[in-house]
Amino acid sequence: MADPHLHWTLDPGPLAAMAVGTTVYVRRFRAARAEAGGRGAGWPQAAAFSGALLILLAALVSPLDRLGEDYLFAAHMAQHILLGDLAPLLLLLSLSRVIMRPATRRLTGLERRLGALASPPAFILLWLVLVYLWHVPALYDGALRHASVHAVQHLCFFGAGVAVWWPLVQPVPMRRRLTGMAPLGYIFAAKVGLAALGIYLAWSTGVVYDYYSHVPRIWGLSPVEDQNVGGALMLVEQSLVLVTAMTVLFVRMLGQSEEDERRRERLEDAAAA
Repeated sequence: MADPHLHWTLDPGPLAAMAVGTTVYVRRFRAARAEAGGRGAGWPQAAAFSGALLILLAALVSPLDRLGEDYLFAAHMAQHILLGDLAPLLLLLSLSRVIMRPATRRLTGLERRLGALASPPAFILLWLVLVYLWHVPALYDGALRHASVHAVQHLCFFGAGVAVWWPLVQPVPMRRRLTGMAPLGYIFAAKVGLAALGIYLAWSTGVVYDYYSHVPRIWGLSPVEDQNVGGALMLVEQSLVLVTAMTVLFVRMLGQSEEDERRRERLEDAAAA
């Protein structure tokens, strides 16, 4: 067993992208606070953006990146979880309708032109297709062997994460919205749809990704055990996110129901008066 040689990855590409994104966000955040007196551009949005940035740094700059490329499938899976699920969610939570106001008209126009492609079912389908496609062994191994393909893979995972979370967060309101119990069914379908891949990897008995048969083995994990750990990580993360998201959505639905009831009572009182 070899000792891992780990170091921080100071690739200028991801660092430059994060620097540009941070500059744009900070400028728009400050302008939004001036426009709306702090509404929609406060500490929750700032904390969410900081969290997204830290997660991106952990995924792309910290030793996790080299650990996943040079040694462990499980570490690579952890990187993809950060890139494709948690970072997109926090990024969307950092946005608000006030912050997104300059882009609202363009995004609404784009949604109108896309038609049914800009709908929650299409976003789930995009999420599942991209994630499963990049886990095809030939594509997965190819991404690990070629830096440019790996960069495209990471962009696809991040884009898929933005797509699947957009209908739930909606920093710009959608024309085809999720109403009633639909948000619960939506997130359930998205996470359960991906669980099949996690189950397959967690219980696999043969090496799926040949690349990891030829890397130095560390921490006493065989290639199959490493693969099983990666699948288990996916299952645990998806389950925790599912439970958390459904709890938040259910509480939000109850709050909206109470607000609708109070509004109805006020209208009835006004009509009676």
